[in-house]
Amino acid sequence: MATPKFMPMIVGAKSTEAQAYLATVHMLQKNYYRTHFKYSDDLSAIRFEQEKLVTEDGSAYYVVEIVEASKATFLARATSVEDFDGDGIYNVWEIDQTKKITETVQD
Repeated sequence: MATPKFMPMIVGAKSTEAQAYLATVHMLQKNYYRTHFKYSDDLSAIRFEQEKLVTEDGSAYYVVEIVEASKATFLARATSVEDFDGDGIYNVWEIDQTKKITETVQD
């Protein structure tokens, strides 16, 4: 286990993964919108492929989902599948159609 002194650096590095996934979802949603004139609530429809999670012997620490989608808006979320610092809280990031990325739950 990492020492508490290095924990913010470790969590920060892993949260970069969440931000990259959400930036990809944003780009794919924009492409989908150009064709269908609405956003999709289905990751496979926008052609996003979830990497295999660390809980499944993969390398991804975040599971991605589309929380809501409409003709004008969408909200996607990346939730960590690992409690990085062991405090019972899982890190959560979100992105919307304006490309605003927000950490909604800090770990």
